[in-house]
Amino acid sequence: MIKIYNWGRKKVYIALILLIVVILIGVLGFRFFSDYSWIDALYMTVITMSTVGFSEVHPLDENAKLFTIFLIATSVSIFAYSVSVITDYIVSKNDPKRVQYRKIQKMIHKLENHIIIIGYGRNGKQSAVKLLAYNKPFIIIEKDDEIIERYQNDQLLFLKGNATEDQVLIEAGIKNAACLICTLPEDADNLFIVLSARQINKKLKIISRASEDASYKKIRLAGADNVIMPDRIGGDHMASLVVVPDLIEFLDNLSIVGKRSINIEEVSFEDMFDDHQERTILNIDMRSRTGCTIIGYKSPNGEYIVNPEASTVLKPGSKVVVLGRPEQINLLNKEFNI
Repeated sequence: MIKIYNWGRKKVYIALILLIVVILIGVLGFRFFSDYSWIDALYMTVITMSTVGFSEVHPLDENAKLFTIFLIATSVSIFAYSVSVITDYIVSKNDPKRVQYRKIQKMIHKLENHIIIIGYGRNGKQSAVKLLAYNKPFIIIEKDDEIIERYQNDQLLFLKGNATEDQVLIEAGIKNAACLICTLPEDADNLFIVLSARQINKKLKIISRASEDASYKKIRLAGADNVIMPDRIGGDHMASLVVVPDLIEFLDNLSIVGKRSINIEEVSFEDMFDDHQERTILNIDMRSRTGCTIIGYKSPNGEYIVNPEASTVLKPGSKVVVLGRPEQINLLNKEFNI
């Protein structure tokens, strides 16, 4: 649809240019051969091009008649073509699909630091649910019309297209995106999209699905920051329910999402503080201020500390993982203006 829509506008421009050129030739020709006034020359040109059959303003001599024959021969087809193209373009602008496309493009242009989800299968749906719960802006690229018509609503923004084409990724705003989640069932498609996305946006965080062990390293080498294998995770999860069932159920409860059920959050240093001054976990006193507990710390160089000490120094560029009940998480956001 993108290419068709752009080509439609180009045809209108071409038709208008041809129409203007023929009118100018006609006006100048009648002005030169018959010494008509500018208004009369324009009048003769229009009635000649449109073949309405009105009589001449003044009798034509032989040169003027030859010019008129030339003008009729060249202008009739151009005039008919121009009218057809312009009419078709005006009618097509009211086509529901075109209207929807323009609406989507306006919404995409407003997005910044958003997430792009490739495919709306099982993994794509789960990703969308999680992002909605955390109020993260995202767009879904899907090529199946039936899926788009079934699930499109005010909360889900779809862009129809094949994500293996660079132009579709660009239309989805990949240059301004923060993250891309690739959930297609075919590893070859995921590999190609990851490779293309990394070339377009070097800073983009890319998370991709993989089905085969052999594809894991290839997708990482193509530029993915994280590669997830759903089948492996599912099998490990089921086995863990046998070995440590209570622990797994507890962790599952932490990952449940919803407007009132978010109980674990990742917060960056910059979200909490504007002064770039280092401070310890003890100094910020998060537990007494919000009820939340810091259970993890990620240093600026990527080092993780589980259950950090109160003396741990928080530095610019670092992140903390906090645990709390939904109301405590909300209080944390208000207390630190997150």
